[in-house]
Amino acid sequence: MRIRIVDAFTDRPFAGNPAGVLLLDSFPDDAWLQNVAREVNHAETAFAHHLPEAGEADWALRWFTPVTEVALCGHATLATAHVLRTTGTHEGRVRFATRSGVLIATPHEDGSVTLDFPTAPLTRADIPQGIAEALGARPLTAFDTGPNVGDLLVELADEQTVLDLAPDHRALRGRSARGIIATAAADPGRGYDFVSRCFFPDVGIDEDPVTGSAHTALAPFWSERLGRPDLTGLQASPRSGSVRTGLRGDRTLLTGHAVTVIEGELLV
Repeated sequence: MRIRIVDAFTDRPFAGNPAGVLLLDSFPDDAWLQNVAREVNHAETAFAHHLPEAGEADWALRWFTPVTEVALCGHATLATAHVLRTTGTHEGRVRFATRSGVLIATPHEDGSVTLDFPTAPLTRADIPQGIAEALGARPLTAFDTGPNVGDLLVELADEQTVLDLAPDHRALRGRSARGIIATAAADPGRGYDFVSRCFFPDVGIDEDPVTGSAHTALAPFWSERLGRPDLTGLQASPRSGSVRTGLRGDRTLLTGHAVTVIEGELLV
């Protein structure tokens, strides 16, 4: 079967967030899926298979990190939609049946794809003891992002503070169900509205390059502060990538490009 590595939330190779994508006839057992994800060894590997006509979704979709299955993943969903479009496997809008409900991906003429995801509910949280030492910076505020995302979102003083983070990943473990989103407003004139970095050592990812699901929490957080529903975020990992967000009440639109960089044959 064909396996592809796709860089998501970028329009150029070797940037954004790489995801493995496999299109299957059906889902094999979970142990096989987990072993493939461990072998691919990217933040997520997406597995999808076609569903019968006339249902509420077109494809079933699951995501695995090298160590566990996750409930929501943006970049691997974008990567899967990109593969379906560029291979001619599915034309137009695609509906994915997932653990987080039906997610819709809409391709555009410029090659970008818009994902329709549930907006993360934000709940003000106490700043955990020791988080400043673990991150290497003192948060201004902290928010729980709900069960689907499962992160602690922390606001930092400014963009440079986010860029300079050198966290103790071991000390970050156990801070939330998945990990930490660190964010700040962008410096003036940057061409984007906010900056973020994401650390998920509890699911085997010390720093995720570009996290679509995190932007379902970043979108409502920054839209409220900046007074605009449509924003652009830069996730400033060493690979970096940008996500255009559109807050639509209980849904958040995430738009970005993707590039296939590797295609090969899975022999097992």
